[in-house]
Amino acid sequence: MRHGVYLPPFGELADPRVLADIAAEAESAGFDGVFVWDHVARADEPDLAVGDCWIALAAIAAATSRVLFGPRVTPLSRRRPQDVARETVALDLLSGGRLVLGVGLGSDATGEFSRLGEVDGGRERAALLDESLAVITALWSGETVHHHGPAYEVDGLRFLPTPVRQPRIPIWVAAQSVRRAPLRRAARYDGLCPEASPDRLADMLAVVAEYRGDLDGFDVAVAATEDRDAYERAGATWWLRSLPMGVSRAEALCAVRRGP
Repeated sequence: MRHGVYLPPFGELADPRVLADIAAEAESAGFDGVFVWDHVARADEPDLAVGDCWIALAAIAAATSRVLFGPRVTPLSRRRPQDVARETVALDLLSGGRLVLGVGLGSDATGEFSRLGEVDGGRERAALLDESLAVITALWSGETVHHHGPAYEVDGLRFLPTPVRQPRIPIWVAAQSVRRAPLRRAARYDGLCPEASPDRLADMLAVVAEYRGDLDGFDVAVAATEDRDAYERAGATWWLRSLPMGVSRAEALCAVRRGP
């Protein structure tokens, strides 16, 4: 099992310089990865400082040399896929091929979508997620892309440069249950970001294996604070030490300096 840290970019950690410092300490302490929440607002906590995940990822890429890193997870329904394609390739180049793209529907539990006029229905966000992934992976190829979908259009464009990481930047997909659609989506790509108990995770991976044929080379990145051994037995390949939302800079540094 590989080990990472999962950082909430809020409060003192809203500053990308702070996240970069924590990531560098995590790398020095022996962690294999650094992953960041991706939010633009916390409507239920109006006085909370919120950092930009993508600027933070650039700072982390520049401050480290070995760890994998990425968003866990970015809701693609609120992003333009062509922008994500450009940004992810830039981060991949900046880091020498260390980016992992974590994606999902996101949640409107705090009004982060609806209060900004974003699409907030689950089915609509799922459709945008699937179409965005199709566009992003096509643009990564470096080939001329013709995509004429219900939401997005690419009319004979070619995006260069291509990623360092081949055959593509790894994509990890979020899922919370044994519902078929999210797990079928995850099975098409490179990993799963589950929000589930160990027993439920084992059931989820059985469904993924059914779609893929096996789980060879498939990453399973659990972000939690307990039951590491149980998650490993269930099939997790990554254990992300999840730091609490209100963690201070000093507390975060202390946590990562203890090592995996």
